[in-house]
Amino acid sequence: MLSKTQNKYIRSLWQQKFRNEYKVFIAEGTKIAEEWLRTGKPIEKIVGTAEWVKAHTSLIGAHPEAELITVTNDELAAVSTLQAPNQVLLVVKMPQPSPLPSINEWCLAVDNLRDPGNMGSMIRIADWFGIKHIVCSHDCAEVYNPKVVQSAMGGHLRVNIYETDLEAFLSTVKIPVLAAALDGENVYNIAIPKAAIIVIGNESKGISDPIQAIATQKILIPRRGGAESLNAAVSAGILCALLVR
Repeated sequence: MLSKTQNKYIRSLWQQKFRNEYKVFIAEGTKIAEEWLRTGKPIEKIVGTAEWVKAHTSLIGAHPEAELITVTNDELAAVSTLQAPNQVLLVVKMPQPSPLPSINEWCLAVDNLRDPGNMGSMIRIADWFGIKHIVCSHDCAEVYNPKVVQSAMGGHLRVNIYETDLEAFLSTVKIPVLAAALDGENVYNIAIPKAAIIVIGNESKGISDPIQAIATQKILIPRRGGAESLNAAVSAGILCALLVR
């Protein structure tokens, strides 16, 4: 049973200020929860229906540090960020911030990416292509937003995500910086480097001028139809498929 205090606490994690204060975030859904529990990463709370708890006793037993709360479907719905709650919700401890390493392999950088769904998809794309690092500007969507965590589908477990002054970071890297831009060179015609940083910009404004000025090369996915632009995450996926080999 979920107490009023537990209900209030979990619901507070819908807001970034409380996630930052308590250093935890919400991860929901059977697939995401199972993946998180298998990694051995520290869990604060496991909130699941009786049916789910009964079917996952071994995974739960591997996390003695976690508080187990068995709930009804209605109780889960009351604290879920999903329109259709999916049997289990985890309160997960944020990893300790780590310093940004020297990047010498394929990397994604995102400049003022505001949509949580796009940010989550970006993490999932990096995970798919084996890209270990994503570097975000300070004005990007928060990476522990429930919508980001849901869209990333476990990508937080394998992709290192950093928030930094993107202009300063890109000014110091030793590998090419490839900026996705509508006035760039056709990506099919460029010489593909062994490693580079692929920069994706804001959903409506693209990459900021200071970041474009730093770029080694601006690149374009050629258009054949009538669409004005591509979704930011879609662009990242296409470019990774073409370049990360």
